[in-house]
Amino acid sequence: MRAACLPVLIGDAEELRRQALRLGLPCDYPSVAENDFDPAAAADGLICDTARLVGPVEWGEVSAAAGRAAISFIETGTRLCLDRRLDAIATAPINKESLKLAGSPFPGHTEILASLCSSDDYLMCFFAGDLKVILLTIHMSLADAIKTITKERVRAALVLADRELKRFGLKRPRIAVAGLNPHAGEGGLFGFEEIRFISPAIEECKAKHQIDVAGPFPADTVFVRAARGEFDTVVACYHDQGLIAVKCLAFGHAAGVTLGLPIIRTSVDHGTAFDIAGRGVADSQSMIEAIKLAARLAAAENSLSQEV
Repeated sequence: MRAACLPVLIGDAEELRRQALRLGLPCDYPSVAENDFDPAAAADGLICDTARLVGPVEWGEVSAAAGRAAISFIETGTRLCLDRRLDAIATAPINKESLKLAGSPFPGHTEILASLCSSDDYLMCFFAGDLKVILLTIHMSLADAIKTITKERVRAALVLADRELKRFGLKRPRIAVAGLNPHAGEGGLFGFEEIRFISPAIEECKAKHQIDVAGPFPADTVFVRAARGEFDTVVACYHDQGLIAVKCLAFGHAAGVTLGLPIIRTSVDHGTAFDIAGRGVADSQSMIEAIKLAARLAAAENSLSQEV
């Protein structure tokens, strides 16, 4: 990880050190306040100290205090990226119930970041080895997700996906779209969304925007085709349709990136795992992958900007 980037921890330095001591881990990085933050002055790791926790937070317990702390860490990281003092952020998992107790109107990271960055159009994309999966809808019920599948939503998502993948180094992304219904609707026998909304959006993107996109394909085969190299990316219609494929293929080794933000943000592919908190047995591989992915995307973006 250190070979890929200079790591910066954002959080309450005193609380980080207290918890590290309880686990018998070193935490001897220097810490600075946000106003004094200068990563160029750090040789090997740094803590950007938010110092906003009131008292210690206990492992594995849902609390408003923990929710408020998580929000403050996200806000600090976003500000530092928008100010170009950080190249990217990789977010650890947060507990959505704690966010709610803290009074947040947002269900998760993605929505918070989009609001902080004033981004109306954004998508979650997961990197799982050679497979990339973009989610057309995320944190909503399946019933609501089905209702939001419109031609306009699919078209906007494909345009955004094509633009953002080019931003990160793919010169001509090959995009496949998964059908919403079994067998991609089977010509209308099992549903009409593919005929009314998805196919027209695909045809418009091919003709009007010159996007290399195909589908809709049955969801039970398109992810395999993409993993074997036929497509660079699959656009999934709803949360579990895409993430079941990602986690079956690369659970613990996949990482997500939010497309459509003016900053680079990656994330882990799992939740908070409160049931094992404080036991020292959590698998850190997805966090490592998220950090390495953030570094790769930042390097790709910088390389393209220099070419321009």
